Amino acid sequence: MKHKPRFSPQLVISHGVTDISFYIKTFGAKELRRFSNDDGSIHVSELEVDGQVFHLHEEGRDNLSPQNVGGSTVSIGLWVDDVHTIMANAEASGAIITSPVQDYDYGYRQGGFTDPFGHHWLIEKDIRDEKPATNNGN
Repeated sequence: MKHKPRFSPQLVISHGVTDISFYIKTFGAKELRRFSNDDGSIHVSELEVDGQVFHLHEEGRDNLSPQNVGGSTVSIGLWVDDVHTIMANAEASGAIITSPVQDYDYGYRQGGFTDPFGHHWLIEKDIRDEKPATNNGN
């Protein structure tokens, strides 16, 4: 399968990681291929969510995981149809919710979390064209 993503992040994970089910359970990601170390831990995993590819890569000398540098300076935005479901999946799979789902005046529904590997995610949907809910008996 050929992919032509416009942006393909590489998320750095700690040495020895074998379980990446968080991404499958939370986003419905499909693992396209994996390169494992001799001990079975992940060296590289290529994942896809809604046709977009991203990679998990074992840390190295020049690229450390957020867990080993004490945090991350990047937040990954992911546009979805149902922010509430993704946020619930993330929390059930071990994420720490950093920003509960909220509708903002600028027309976005957003929620944020930190995944078990220390990466920050902003889950969002453009709701400018949605009609506000009414309770008029209809």
